[in-house]
Amino acid sequence: MAKAPIRIAILECDVTIGRLAEGYGPIFQRLLTAAAVKIKNDDGRSPTLEISWFNVVQKPETYPKLEDIDAVLLSGSKFNSFDSDPWILNLVSFTKSILAQTRVRLIGVCFGHQIIGRALDIPVGRSEAGWELAVTELQLSEVGKSIFGGRETIAIHQMHRDIVHGPYPASIESLASTDRCATQGMYARNRLITVQGHPEFTKDIVAELLERRHEGKILDDETFNEAMSRVSRDHDGLAIAEAFIRFLLE
Repeated sequence: MAKAPIRIAILECDVTIGRLAEGYGPIFQRLLTAAAVKIKNDDGRSPTLEISWFNVVQKPETYPKLEDIDAVLLSGSKFNSFDSDPWILNLVSFTKSILAQTRVRLIGVCFGHQIIGRALDIPVGRSEAGWELAVTELQLSEVGKSIFGGRETIAIHQMHRDIVHGPYPASIESLASTDRCATQGMYARNRLITVQGHPEFTKDIVAELLERRHEGKILDDETFNEAMSRVSRDHDGLAIAEAFIRFLLE
């Protein structure tokens, strides 16, 4: 008998334009589907996914019912995870409702990682180290090495200047760090997994975002040029997505 599909609700936490105009839902659907194909269940078959998405910025009253899903993925965003906009407070409240139960699991990416941190009452805010951009190597913790197949490091696209500061609750384990950001991921078995970077981003998406921020004087010339020098490097986005699927199969 075929196993039931894993029902994943993607919460789109942004209003996207340019190469991201289609929204985070379809982009994550492609990434997670590609990752699932590389994983085999005990019967030799790959897990099947049933993916839906909800834009919680444009339709802040529309959220999935927990009884209809198995996991929630919170996307990245240009907004600040520590702000008090009504839709952000609503998102934090919804995230807390997931943390209050034990069946539905959480995946957080960038802004989503920070929102989960905030829902856990971990301080979030601006980093004194400034922006972290383009393909960046992360040093994995012992738990991170286990989650990501025994490797010492992983590379991931970054696009942030906000961070989860810590400290964490006892139930939360750190996955990775960099010199600029000590909390590059969080993990609690059967409950949540997060990354500060963007496994779903491509070099074209990141290059466009860098160019927009440079044109808008958000990034100075030196920061922009240094980030653009790394935008085409290989990264482990697919391997990170595979880790997300394995987490959902725990």
